[in-house]
Amino acid sequence: MKSGKRKIAIRVFVIMVIGIVLLGASIAAINYRVVQSTKSKIVSISELQEAECILILGAYVRPSGAPSEMLKDRLSKGYEVFVADKAPKFLLSGDHGQKSYDEVNSMRDYIEAKGVDKEFIFLDHAGFSTYESLYRARDIFETKKVIIVTQQYHLPRAIYIAEKMGIQAQGIAAEHIAYRGMAAFKTREALARVKDFMLVHIIKPKPTYLGEAIPVSGSGTATHDK
Repeated sequence: MKSGKRKIAIRVFVIMVIGIVLLGASIAAINYRVVQSTKSKIVSISELQEAECILILGAYVRPSGAPSEMLKDRLSKGYEVFVADKAPKFLLSGDHGQKSYDEVNSMRDYIEAKGVDKEFIFLDHAGFSTYESLYRARDIFETKKVIIVTQQYHLPRAIYIAEKMGIQAQGIAAEHIAYRGMAAFKTREALARVKDFMLVHIIKPKPTYLGEAIPVSGSGTATHDK
């Protein structure tokens, strides 16, 4: 009797180990595919081809309303791209799901302070995730060719999602400093690549909000709320 239970326990253990190995292999394979397939699209400013807009993805904003260092670096690099005449418009996409937390207007204030005309600045208040930002860039803002600005570790996933949605994308890395907690960011990113791989290939959900089109070919003031 005990021998039978021991055999069952061993089989269960072996199945669990095989499952863990297969899961790890799947995660590694998806990460490899996402990173390698987008590698050539991450370039320097001088190598960029002209695009319709500069898509800056949102990040943490402090309680004061000031952008975090990570977000400030994205904005600063995006402005460099704009000054280099690589795209005529900004699309600032972030989380503005609550009145008390507003990434997009913090981003807008930073870019406007650089002297950019508000007509050139489009705000996506419902960019709650990378997937939703790219979905809405295509369906709401009707952009087909973008320059994505975010940190290096985040760019492969953003570009991969864009291309699977039919958007021609290039990426510019925004690192200016060594960010605190990067090991945790990179670990989460490995899992996020798997999640978004499933979203673009299998689940294909709609974003939290859609609505009427606001093409980036027009004026960004239609997206401003203040």
